[in-house]
Amino acid sequence: MKITAVETFLVPPRWLFCRVATDDGLVGWGEPVVEGRAETVRAAVGELSELLLGHDPRRIEDLWQTMTKAAFYRGGPVLSSAVAGVDQALWDILGRSLGVPVHQLLGGAVRDRVRVYGWIGGDEPAEVADAAAAQVEAGLTAVKMNASGRMSKLPTAAETAEVVARLAAVRDMVGEHRDVAVDFHGRFTVAAARRVIPLLAPLHPLFVEEPVLPEFGHRLADVVAVSPVPVACGERLFSRTDFLPVLGAGVAVVQPDLSHAGGISEVRRIASLAETYDALLAPHCPLGPIALAASLQVAFATPNFLIQEQSIGIHYNRDAELLDYVLDRAPFAFPDGYVRVTDAPGLGVDIDEAQVRRADAVGHHWRPPRWRHEDGSFAEW
Repeated sequence: MKITAVETFLVPPRWLFCRVATDDGLVGWGEPVVEGRAETVRAAVGELSELLLGHDPRRIEDLWQTMTKAAFYRGGPVLSSAVAGVDQALWDILGRSLGVPVHQLLGGAVRDRVRVYGWIGGDEPAEVADAAAAQVEAGLTAVKMNASGRMSKLPTAAETAEVVARLAAVRDMVGEHRDVAVDFHGRFTVAAARRVIPLLAPLHPLFVEEPVLPEFGHRLADVVAVSPVPVACGERLFSRTDFLPVLGAGVAVVQPDLSHAGGISEVRRIASLAETYDALLAPHCPLGPIALAASLQVAFATPNFLIQEQSIGIHYNRDAELLDYVLDRAPFAFPDGYVRVTDAPGLGVDIDEAQVRRADAVGHHWRPPRWRHEDGSFAEW
C-alpha cells in the first residue's frame, strides 16, 4: 500500500481538513489546523506531503519521526498541527485497512463510554445561566465557561466579583450533581490568578484551565501552590517535552489538542507521561468532527482520561456546524452526556466528501478577536 495523494480543504467555520489517499482505494481523514492560521498550516501540510507520497501509510511511527525531525528545525504549533492532521489520517487508514477502530490498535477500550462537555458563552450571569440550561437540556452533565472577558492585569474588586458571580450563576443552575469547568484563557497574570482562583473554590469548579499564559509555565507552580481547585492546561503545548515541566509544577489535568500536539501518536504518549504524575487527560477540542473523532479514540483507550471537550453548538460555529460534514451523526450523540464506544473502523466517522469539497470552494478567513485595554495597549483574548 502506498500514499498517492494528500489534499487539504479549508472549510467553515474555521477548520482545515486533510485527505490522504492510497493506491488501493483506502482514504484517511485528519484535521490539521491552528485556529486563525489555517492557511499557514495548509502550506505546511503541502510541504510534508513530499515526505509521504509513495510511502506505506501503515508505517505511522516512522512517518511521524520523519515529519517531525527531517527538516532540522523542529516543533512549534504550525508544524506540530500539520503533523497532527496527517497522523490522524494515517491511523484512520490503518484502522480501515484492518477493519478495526483505532482504539483497538491502541490496546483496546478501557471504558464503554466517554463523558463529554460543551461550551457556554455570555458575559452576564443571567446569560451564562441560560446557556448552561440549554446544554443541560441537550443532555450534558458538564459545561465549560470563560472566567471573564477582557481582564485587567491586576483585576479590580468589581472585576473579581464579576468572575465569582458568573460562576455562581452557573453553579446555581446546574446544581451539585453536574460539573462546571472555568477557562481563564491565559487572560490572567500570575498575580491575578493567585488572587481569584481561591475565591472560586467554594463553587467547586471541576478545574480551572490555563490560568496563566504558556510562556509563564515556570510560574505555574506558584499558582498551583495556592489553588484549592485542580489546575488544567495544555492547549498551547505541543509535545511531551512541553508537558514535562507543567506536570512537574503539579497540574492535575493535561489538555493536549489532537489537532495541535502531534496527533494520536503524540497525545497517547503525553497521556502516558501524565499518568506517571497521577494527572488526568482531558483533550482540548473546540474543533471539527475529525479532531473530535480522533480525541474519542484516544479517550476510549486511555486509563487516566477524565472528560472530552466537544464543539457542537459552540459560539464559534456561525457558518457551519461539526455535524454538517459527516454522513452519520450517530457516533457523536450524547443523550446522557456520554458518547458510546463503537466498533466502526478507523476513526469511526464517515466524512461527507462532497460537502467538504463544496465548503472548500467557499473557504474561510477566520481570525481571533483583537482586544485592547482601556489605555490602548494590547489585551489577551
